[in-house]
Amino acid sequence: MNFANFIKPIVRSFRFVIVAALCVTLLLSNVQTAQAIGTFKNATNQATDQLNQIQKQTDKVSRKAPLSLEETQAKTQKGLNEVQGDADKDKMKHPENSTNATTVEDQVKNILGKVTGDR
Repeated sequence: MNFANFIKPIVRSFRFVIVAALCVTLLLSNVQTAQAIGTFKNATNQATDQLNQIQKQTDKVSRKAPLSLEETQAKTQKGLNEVQGDADKDKMKHPENSTNATTVEDQVKNILGKVTGDR
C-alpha cells in the first residue's frame, strides 16, 4: 500500500505532461501555412479594379427592385452573369481551352485498369 500511495502523485503529474504534449502536438500539426509558390503575379491594381467594378455593379443592382426575366436574360447574354459581365472569362476552364485534359471518367478507368491489371 505504501508503494501505491508513493506512485500516485508521480503518475498524475506524468499523465498531465503526456496530455499537454499531445494537445500541443495536435495544435501544431494541424496548422498549415499558405503556400503562394507558383502563383501568377500581376499588377496589384488590375485585380482590384475588376473587383471594384463588380462591387459597384452589385451595389447598383441591390438598390433597385429585382430585375425582370427579360432584363436578367439580356444582361446575362453579355457575360457570365448579370453582375460580373465577362470579368476573367478568358481564365475559366471550358472545352475549347481544355482539349488535352483528361476527364474524371478517363482517370477512373485508368486507375481501375491499373488496379485490376488490365493496363
